[in-house]
Amino acid sequence: MRKKFLSVLLAAGMVMGTMAPMTVMAEEENVTLNWALWDEKTATYWSAVADAYMEEHPNVTIEMTDLGSSDYMTVLATDLSGEGSDFDVVTVKDVPGYATLVAKGVLEDLSERIETDGVDTSLYNGTTEQVSVDGSLYELPFRSDFWVLYYNKKLFDDAGVDYPTNDMTLEEYDALARSVTKQGFGNDQIYGAHYHTWRSAVQLFGILDGEHTVLDGNYDFTKPYYEMIKSQEEDGVCRTYIDTNASQLHYSGAFSEGNTATMNMGSWYITTLISELENGNYDKELVGDWGIVKYPHPEGVEAGTTLGTITGLAIPKSSDNKDVAWDFIKYACGEEGAEVVAATGTFPAIMNDSVVEAIAGLEGFPQDENSKEALKTAQIYLEAPYDANITEINTVLDTYHKDIMNGDTSIDDGIAKMNEEVGKILGN
Repeated sequence: MRKKFLSVLLAAGMVMGTMAPMTVMAEEENVTLNWALWDEKTATYWSAVADAYMEEHPNVTIEMTDLGSSDYMTVLATDLSGEGSDFDVVTVKDVPGYATLVAKGVLEDLSERIETDGVDTSLYNGTTEQVSVDGSLYELPFRSDFWVLYYNKKLFDDAGVDYPTNDMTLEEYDALARSVTKQGFGNDQIYGAHYHTWRSAVQLFGILDGEHTVLDGNYDFTKPYYEMIKSQEEDGVCRTYIDTNASQLHYSGAFSEGNTATMNMGSWYITTLISELENGNYDKELVGDWGIVKYPHPEGVEAGTTLGTITGLAIPKSSDNKDVAWDFIKYACGEEGAEVVAATGTFPAIMNDSVVEAIAGLEGFPQDENSKEALKTAQIYLEAPYDANITEINTVLDTYHKDIMNGDTSIDDGIAKMNEEVGKILGN
């Protein structure tokens, strides 16, 4: 009777196993997942999220393969296009790289899994819609960085000017930067603003209205922002593009000099700023009293609307462990994974209240309420949304951005060339 009873239990278990959701499979199978990524030793969030998942799923082992940072997407695309890839989870570094992998047809369409498991994509602040391909998603956002405005409180105090706020139009921001500028020589010069040489630091103010993207093919909408920043250059409000580019001045160097009052830059600089002050590489007297506020925005746009980038996780079609890989991706890219990533001082793709508290609670993070509030975004527009032609488009826009900022061409002529050359790519 005992043997018969055990047989019945075993049979029932087998039936239940076929009906069990994918999440249970991760509990029952002995599976090893191979995860492609970069900077395994220096970026602690990789191992943190893998360890947290394995602790909850003791039958799953996650092995990480570091493909290096500089040529990561090229190496990954080559591996996935060949016969020998054994990756189960791949990290997608940027949208152009994502477009390449989608075009090669090497990634699983996650749409059905997302719908079946009720994944709430609204948690990603609009980014999933921007990497949709004909209604399908081939990745989930894992990490996200967004742009904020950094400022040096000491310089504002010295100038007797009120600090930036979390709701500034670009016109108000321009006026503020001008009001804290101090003309002088050498260390006596105080710059009200600083712009890195990236096109995104200038041109992409224009996509914050949600009506334009870098895929438009017509870039007349960027003219006011080029005019604002070229005017600031002429008036000594910011360093010139020519000088910044010629001296190879890194944005961190510009801010750490202690003569830059505001700087638009991504949230990734927060942890660098904290650590450099802590280890003594930055002078606390010069830049130790700093803060952040939400990104300046065009008139009529909601405060908290900003630019962003995402790092995604995807499943290659070649994987033999797709169900368990999906379960891990759901965890890593979900709210639990976000809290694990945030605990390492890194920005996850989901910024809920717990994540905001974790980032704001980092030792060295500014303790004023405005800085904490700046971590909450209303809408993130990707610097480059998905398009099969995004790499070519970026190349054209970068070329004529440099020409405009170098003074090799006028703003009007540079924009006209953008319109013409991107129009050819789009077949207009």
